[in-house]
Amino acid sequence: MAKPPPSTVDNVVSLAKRRGFVYPCGEIYGGTRSAWDYGPLGVELKENIKRQWWKSMVTMRDDMVGLDSSIILPRQVWEASGHVETFTDPLTECQSCHKRFRADHLQEEVAEKKNIDNPDDVDLATVACPNCGTRGAWTEPRQFSGLLKTYLGVIENEEGLHYLRPETAHLGYEEGKEVPPGQG
Repeated sequence: MAKPPPSTVDNVVSLAKRRGFVYPCGEIYGGTRSAWDYGPLGVELKENIKRQWWKSMVTMRDDMVGLDSSIILPRQVWEASGHVETFTDPLTECQSCHKRFRADHLQEEVAEKKNIDNPDDVDLATVACPNCGTRGAWTEPRQFSGLLKTYLGVIENEEGLHYLRPETAHLGYEEGKEVPPGQG
């Protein structure tokens, strides 16, 4: 059987690797499709783009100032914003292929195809797995946090519990009051 021709994405990735722009993260251990390391030319290109963006969006404007916030924040910030309690999704796992999906999205897709007004009326037992096709082999949906948890310090306890920042909007609210008058 003939090998299918490489996709445009494969061609671009191959060229970017050969020219030293980007490499799949951890490639010597199998790599990942979700993270990339910048090579010598990639770093230069990225820095040039950042510099031009910063110049046009911040430096050349009188109504803007720059801020750079930590990507790791203490639990209290996310509790105050409601993220710890509400930033969750109902996930269910196919017991056949062990892939996880949002239960509400599975129900919404079936409801749309079958013209059912309320997706909650779709019983997961009737839904086929998008990955393997097995019908109705779902675990009970459970809430999974969208926050990435980590601990700062040598002991994993509540005091050191922090979350990686899933969004950047908090910066304007949390740090905005710290910008001295006349600088923002």
